[in-house]
Amino acid sequence: MAFLSCEEMLAAARSQKITLAEAVLRSDLEESRLTEAHSRAAMRHLWQVMQATSQEYDPAQRSRSGLSGGDAAKVEQAWQQGRLLGDDYLAAVTAEALKTAECNACMKRIVAAPTAGSCGVLPAVLLPLARAGQTDEDAVCDALYVAAGFGQVIAARATLAGAEGGCQAEVGAASAMAAAALCNLKGGTPEQCAAAAAMALGNLLGLVCDPVAGLVEVPCIKRNVVGAVNAVSCANMALAGVDYAIPCDEVIDAMGRVGSLLSPDLRETGQGGLAATPTGVKIARQLAQEG
Repeated sequence: MAFLSCEEMLAAARSQKITLAEAVLRSDLEESRLTEAHSRAAMRHLWQVMQATSQEYDPAQRSRSGLSGGDAAKVEQAWQQGRLLGDDYLAAVTAEALKTAECNACMKRIVAAPTAGSCGVLPAVLLPLARAGQTDEDAVCDALYVAAGFGQVIAARATLAGAEGGCQAEVGAASAMAAAALCNLKGGTPEQCAAAAAMALGNLLGLVCDPVAGLVEVPCIKRNVVGAVNAVSCANMALAGVDYAIPCDEVIDAMGRVGSLLSPDLRETGQGGLAATPTGVKIARQLAQEG
């Protein structure tokens, strides 16, 4: 995908009178030289892996560090018992974000969307809708093309690496991609998809990357939930006609600049933020001794 800006992506859809998903697909085909059938098959495969990751979740499994595992099952149990706030969709989004991120920590197969550390955000907002029969595979794959388009622009204009831009570049980018995907799935215009992505990324601007003991577990897994819920909120606002004062491209550029200003301690080194708290340091020492 050769788009270097969201505006260029939206303009392609407008000028060719095609959907945003189709614009991203055509750009991808031009760059990759794949056939449309091959590209769509690859996207369906990614969706199938997302589904399989959720279906194969084992609540008894723990990560090697012992820091993660089983939390998604706790959420599902509390949901079934009627102890949670919000509706069924919100509870399912929370559980699904935890499932995929926990599977990543347990070294199981996931889809980096766009990174392993943010892998739970995008599937979390889509899986509950598919399971409830509110969408089908073709619509989901179109939404994934839209997500990929915004993700590619973020990568081109800023970064998707926590080591370079902090967690705003991982969970923040994933949240923007998920918001745009949801907006597209619910019939939003290309402009509304861009507004949703801008709001989602803007809401998480400055989010630092501070993994305890250098592991993609604490606080990373729970931040996937935040990214997913943020995406839902922003998609809803955009679908309702709420605009964002700052264009999506400018939000992305701002994220890149903020990332460059972050201290190295707050960019995946495990030296600052929560990793530098007394408990965070203690956990790191314990794991070092055990290892």
